[in-house]
Amino acid sequence: MTQSTVTTSLRETFARDGVVLLPQALDAKALGEALAAWEWSLANPGPGASNFKSHAEATFYQDLYNPRCLEGYTAMLKASPLTSVIADVWGAPDVWFMYEQVFLKEGGEARRTPWHQDSSYLTIAGNDLAVAWITFEAVSAADSLEFVRGSHKGVLYNGSRFELGDDTAPLHPDAPMPRLPDIEAHRADFDIVSFPVTPGDVVLFHPALLHGGAPTHPGARRRTLTLRYFGTDAIYDQRPGPAGPRIDGFHKGKTTGDPFRGPSFLKLAP
Repeated sequence: MTQSTVTTSLRETFARDGVVLLPQALDAKALGEALAAWEWSLANPGPGASNFKSHAEATFYQDLYNPRCLEGYTAMLKASPLTSVIADVWGAPDVWFMYEQVFLKEGGEARRTPWHQDSSYLTIAGNDLAVAWITFEAVSAADSLEFVRGSHKGVLYNGSRFELGDDTAPLHPDAPMPRLPDIEAHRADFDIVSFPVTPGDVVLFHPALLHGGAPTHPGARRRTLTLRYFGTDAIYDQRPGPAGPRIDGFHKGKTTGDPFRGPSFLKLAP
């Protein structure tokens, strides 16, 4: 997929639903470069690296906000076709890279990723925000990331603290943000969508969209890379607790409504 193939319909779908599938947005070269970045992260864990608890013997590893990320990611980010596609989906030329997140699920039955909104953990709001979800294994719709369509325009809930036995347990119990609904227990009440994906496909979604991930099954492996971007219509939006981005000095002097900018962010376009 190139910038010229981003249609008005796709742009409208992203604005309305908060999520679109970009079939074969990455060719073999771009996909290989993304995988090399993922492998760099596995070989160079940052202070945010952790293993989520699962009910069974399984690996559910994640890392994010590695302060050294650009050492392993800059060349890939600058060459990636995603920059122009995202700019066209937004209808705005400016694109900055915010941060990376890598996941590895394998072994036994790794727990599903609880329903949550990335924006609950980030001091950012606006229309020009996007998360590119890249998988290096083929994944069926039933085993893929799931989304509640249009929820990026609704309530921003308290973040899940990913507690075993209670996916809705709030990260900040004393904060005024409402508790997450138990979507998994009431799936029929929500407009849930997921996509079958093959390597090269990219799922692009707004970080305020409610989403969660299916578990992996014994013997299976799922390697995923998420890249987070912001554009012109992105503002600083205060959150309770130590919300991201976790960059020394970034939050100093900022108040809700300020343009979301900072010299630490790599500008990719124009």
